[in-house]
Amino acid sequence: QVNDGVAKLIVTRISSKKPVIKPGKGINFPDSTLTISSLTDFDRASLPFIKKYGDMVGYSYLRNAKDVIELQEAIQDQPDLSIILKIETPDAVKNLPEILFQGMKNENFGVMIARGDLAVEVGFERMSEVQEEILWICEAGHVPVIYATQVLENLNKAGLATRSEVIDAAHAAMAECVMINKGTHTIEVIETLRDILLRSGGHHLKKRFTFRPLQIASRFVGG
Repeated sequence: QVNDGVAKLIVTRISSKKPVIKPGKGINFPDSTLTISSLTDFDRASLPFIKKYGDMVGYSYLRNAKDVIELQEAIQDQPDLSIILKIETPDAVKNLPEILFQGMKNENFGVMIARGDLAVEVGFERMSEVQEEILWICEAGHVPVIYATQVLENLNKAGLATRSEVIDAAHAAMAECVMINKGTHTIEVIETLRDILLRSGGHHLKKRFTFRPLQIASRFVGG
């Protein structure tokens, strides 16, 4: 799938022609299981620069605790460098408890719900359920969450918010941080988002109850 599921393609053959996908259009293989390391050779080559100039390192497409360990070992000489684990694959959702346990070995550690890739990977119809469970289990583990991807995107690009994206933005009150994308109405987005979060934060807290069944946690506890 290309560009957050806008185009769905099937590979039938390898061609000598080389069509080009425009920059910024991601590619996902939701029906494929990859066994390669999430920490690529390019990532390792980039780490010295990140260690020297960065405050945090974002880790994409991790699947399990082993992937987290690989990154931790690669930056163990830089204990103050924060780690942000991007949850964007079905395996990462399934293995979230063990990922959190391993991540907690770093003092500065958080999670990003990368909703664009995650929606393509788990299916758009499951996105609401999955993001809620991620927020709940991270809250239980006192792990800060970044709520990301397409937050007030129409407002940012066109200057007019849709009803659905305002309701979606209200759910960000359950996270500790919200990431907004680039656009031409960034200041207006920040002002609108602040107003939404101030109004909706208490409502979300009141609706949550302490002992709630989570599919992610049930799978982990049940072995």
